[in-house]
Amino acid sequence: MSAPLAQAAAPAAPVFELLDVEKVYQVTRPAGFLRRETRGLAALDGVRLRVPGGSSTALVGESGSGKSTLLRVLLGLTRPTNGQALYRGRPIAEARAAAASGFTRDVAMIYQDARGSLNPRMAVADLVAEPLRHFGLCTAAELPARVAELLARVGLPGDVAQRYPAALSGGQVRRVAIARALAAEPSVLVADEAVSGLDVSTQAQLLNLLADLKESMGLTLLFITHDLGVASYLCERIAIMYLGRIVEAGPTNAVLEAPAHPYTAALRAASPQFFAPIAEPLPGEIPSPVDLPPGCRFASRCPRAEADCQGTDPALTSLSPGRTAACLHPLATGA
Repeated sequence: MSAPLAQAAAPAAPVFELLDVEKVYQVTRPAGFLRRETRGLAALDGVRLRVPGGSSTALVGESGSGKSTLLRVLLGLTRPTNGQALYRGRPIAEARAAAASGFTRDVAMIYQDARGSLNPRMAVADLVAEPLRHFGLCTAAELPARVAELLARVGLPGDVAQRYPAALSGGQVRRVAIARALAAEPSVLVADEAVSGLDVSTQAQLLNLLADLKESMGLTLLFITHDLGVASYLCERIAIMYLGRIVEAGPTNAVLEAPAHPYTAALRAASPQFFAPIAEPLPGEIPSPVDLPPGCRFASRCPRAEADCQGTDPALTSLSPGRTAACLHPLATGA
């Protein structure tokens, strides 16, 4: 009797899922002599994102693309105006409010301003021990050994425990922030520009550390960055944002090697390369999010724009399994 055929592994259930999420802020601006008007600014506009459990996902976009607002929605700090923002199938705001869900312990954050996120009046040992005390993860007698274990795990010597943040280098501060995030024993790690502003060698060390921690602890990693090189090194999946919307998503190598959306191709071309001339910037200006043009929001800067791009706003559609793009005329290499 022949052996049964092996079944394909089912895709991992999403940790985070955004379904047509919108976040609109009301802004007031001048509208003539002694008059002002209030308009809606869509920081997020119909965002669709799925972060599978155990995956590493990079969220990439230039300044003003909506990355920070999306991050606040994912952490339950901002409620979406429309759409659904889910954590393990449950509304994020509901999961954050329910103590039994363990959201605040399960989801750890590494902030872009790592030094600013640490109390300058607390020694490193107390900073790392604070989550352990808060969640009751060990006894007072066990705290010193647990803190020493966490510092060693992120590559810091034991004597750092008695120092204060002001006495640490930029790389050491980032490692302390990572140790503090890991102290709660999370399953999800969200990092916001966690290696920006550091020299290349320190960046490489921290990226290797995050990659090792992700594998050894089975973490789900969401990494927010503007650096395609960092995204390609650390993350297996990537989502590209432009003016409040994800315009392309898929496996990192596939997206960067053969972009489907012209904006992704422009970002890829603008990434510096050794012995290669710097690419010409995209023509035109980024439209105002308060007054978006009709049709595709990238059409005014797109070298491939056609007549229908001026009147039809493209939805994020599937090009191939696991690959999506919001473009009426995707690049042939991405199809």
